[in-house]
Amino acid sequence: MRYALYFSPAENHPLTKAAARWLGRDAFTGETFPTPDVDGLSRDTVHELTADPRRYAFHATLKAPFELHPDRTEAELIRAAERFAAGTTAFDIPNVIVGQLGRFFALVPDTIYPELQHFAGRVVEEFEHFRAPLSEADVARRKPDMLSSAQRANLDRWGYPYVMDEFRFHMTLTGQVPAEEAPAMRRELDRRFADFANAPLTIDGLAIFVEPERGAPFIAHRWLPLASAFENRKTAS
Repeated sequence: MRYALYFSPAENHPLTKAAARWLGRDAFTGETFPTPDVDGLSRDTVHELTADPRRYAFHATLKAPFELHPDRTEAELIRAAERFAAGTTAFDIPNVIVGQLGRFFALVPDTIYPELQHFAGRVVEEFEHFRAPLSEADVARRKPDMLSSAQRANLDRWGYPYVMDEFRFHMTLTGQVPAEEAPAMRRELDRRFADFANAPLTIDGLAIFVEPERGAPFIAHRWLPLASAFENRKTAS
């Protein structure tokens, strides 16, 4: 079994529901949905292009999937996540857009926000002692020879290349979309996520997802609310 620490909106948040209908699976409930119709693309094409994010579930990676360190337990991980969430104040990403990372489409911030970068870095660092060392096969899957020196250093230190200064928040909506299919996909995603794009996104929870066995769909195991600014002010007073 592998665990991952994600940001996800809460189970009943409208964005969670919209993304589940788009990807075809709700990681909180296990409910599945038919592949949506997209003008200009076949259903088989849409199903294939959403396969990877459907398996990993709608989320933004904070601490990438890891096997639990043999000296740690799931109960300890959950308690640590509860403490972290209770002591961390929710905040807004001021603006998210439907963007592209290479050939992937995702909901992304319109720029780099230091508060978001700091939050993600804290998650990576504070839960590091729960991560088992990567196997040689896991390292090889990351294609280390194709990484920058900073990304390779992150892989060696934190088990994932795209953390700390290399972190870019993204909530993946597709796999790699061929150039000739990108305009149709862009039109559909702009339409489908119009209520959530070009608007703030509140980072108000920390989610523990699990992969029961390698290759299985990721499941929402715990969703832990972050503290409100009011609660933290009250505690400090």
